[in-house]
Amino acid sequence: MKTLRKTRVVVIGTGFVGSTYAYTLLGARLVDEIVLIDANRERAEGEAMDLNHAMAFSPPMRIWAGDYDDCRDSDVVLLTAGAAQRPGETRLDLLTRNAAILRGICTKVMESGFAGIFVVASNPVDVMAYVVWKCSELPPQRIIGSGTLLDTARFRFLLGEYFDVDARNVHANIIGEHGDTELAVWSHADISGVPVTDLAERDPRYSRADLEHVFADVRDAAYRIIERKGATYYGIGMGLLRLTQAVVRNENAILTVSAYLDGQYGQRDVFIGVPAVVNRDGIREVLELELSPDERRDFAHSAEVLREAVGQVIPETAGAR
Repeated sequence: MKTLRKTRVVVIGTGFVGSTYAYTLLGARLVDEIVLIDANRERAEGEAMDLNHAMAFSPPMRIWAGDYDDCRDSDVVLLTAGAAQRPGETRLDLLTRNAAILRGICTKVMESGFAGIFVVASNPVDVMAYVVWKCSELPPQRIIGSGTLLDTARFRFLLGEYFDVDARNVHANIIGEHGDTELAVWSHADISGVPVTDLAERDPRYSRADLEHVFADVRDAAYRIIERKGATYYGIGMGLLRLTQAVVRNENAILTVSAYLDGQYGQRDVFIGVPAVVNRDGIREVLELELSPDERRDFAHSAEVLREAVGQVIPETAGAR
């Protein structure tokens, strides 16, 4: 009798984001096995125990604190490890220390014989996705950064709140760096087909100035949450679950993630937030939106900021484009 292959996800880093993600995965009926790895072995063991105690209320699966050999048979390795962002600190401030941490982790994962999909959530995520790509030597489409997935979700929520409609009926994207140089694609933002900029211009209840405030709230959301509670994890936990679902179920779902560009949007050799088709092979393709001149300029600036950041941790890439 043929034994069905089990679907396994390995979570490396069991801090707020990693443990929240594992918790959402527990109730999602999506995978058969969850492995938790952390530099603090006892922390991973404690999280595994706590999750297992919820098993009576969830679909059956195996959850355990493992080691890097467990990556060999995994479909997805999720990287959330790294130093946390401190109040007043930008994501790019985390650059050097997290690059060193992820290089060490990536080397150990690849030594296991891993041949699945890397999902990178460690910040600064676009740069860390590039670091993992170079370290793993996997095809770039098999490295997916969480990118502006959460920023786009925040954007949809806040636009829905502003226009008093369900966020699921808002179609809009934040692209670029997951950070200070990200941009809103106003030229393609709509509510059930009606451009939000048209609504702002023809209805006295709304204004373009208000829309710019909405974007500022999206861009600065993490800073405000960190000031109040020290970290953000619920939104990104759900976003990572959605991304995992697209991979495991081979959905060909369109998500705004950090993907490698090789000429799209006029940019090369950079991982950056863009809409992309995601399936079990990783990034099937990048969708290239027709940006306005201002959006194209701002996107190019964001890409250059990320390339400069990569050059700080991978010196051989500096000036090589």
